[in-house]
Amino acid sequence: MEQGIQQNKDMKLLGIFTRRRPATIKTALEGVPVFHVDDAEKMTGEIDVMILCGGSASDLPIQGPLFAGLFNTVDGYDAHARVPDYFQAVNSRALAAGKVSIIAGGWDPGMFSVNRLYAEAILPQGNTYTFWGKGVSQGHSDAVRRVKGVQDAKQYTIPLEKAIEAVKSGHMPELTTGERHRRECFVVAEEGADKLRIEQEIKTMPDYFAGYDTTVHFITAEELKKHHSGIPHGGLVIRYGKTGLQKPHSHIIEYKIELGSNPDFTANVLIAFARAAYRLNKEGQSGARTVVDIPPAYLSPKSAAEIRKTFI
Repeated sequence: MEQGIQQNKDMKLLGIFTRRRPATIKTALEGVPVFHVDDAEKMTGEIDVMILCGGSASDLPIQGPLFAGLFNTVDGYDAHARVPDYFQAVNSRALAAGKVSIIAGGWDPGMFSVNRLYAEAILPQGNTYTFWGKGVSQGHSDAVRRVKGVQDAKQYTIPLEKAIEAVKSGHMPELTTGERHRRECFVVAEEGADKLRIEQEIKTMPDYFAGYDTTVHFITAEELKKHHSGIPHGGLVIRYGKTGLQKPHSHIIEYKIELGSNPDFTANVLIAFARAAYRLNKEGQSGARTVVDIPPAYLSPKSAAEIRKTFI
């Protein structure tokens, strides 16, 4: 996030807020101030947008509504099934405070959400398929680390090639997310922890692992560091549809990303939407938004004239 902000000339990083002791935090760039999160409320007049980087399992359900009542905010909430409830919780606080909160940013939900909407609007007759991976899911890894007895963990989402082939063949199969992917967890358990309970708790976790073919591997901290230190990811959105009545024509819309670093890319998405949150609030708007509610031009630092000349 720090380095991403540095690449945007119209932005300035005021500081980082942490629940830990600020003196223990080593920043990526020199000279970046670090504050305790309890001090945030004292700085409402200095911060245009607060970017929330907490996990969706237990951080953002509390932090999202809390900070929406103080600042314009952007977050990467990624528990798809719970987005409507989370939206309502954030929206009520943001409306009361006269602030804008853009929720569920990142790449999915986020950029994939936008592409799913565009594709279905253009091809109303058809099916949309989303594939994630192969890669490390930050949200799912965080959820595993929250399980009692887990010291550290990484979770990989792996698309099933047979499912991708079935979709691209044009058969338009009906596939659940569990029929499109499998999940693989590499877990470092605390000494003496009940590994059987941990594995069962992971595999049955609602909204994260329940309904998926999930494999749990228990490894040492050294193995995790040696073999699973990177955070790559990627994914694919495919819309297969037909137009015409007497003589239908088939079409495929495909959006693909390959990420060398999931957190770096996600940070840059949130930074772009932070710009949009600031602009919307400057126009007098308030309340929660999702990424599909945001005009694309609001993400860019370019002027309307520059956008027309460069992209249209």
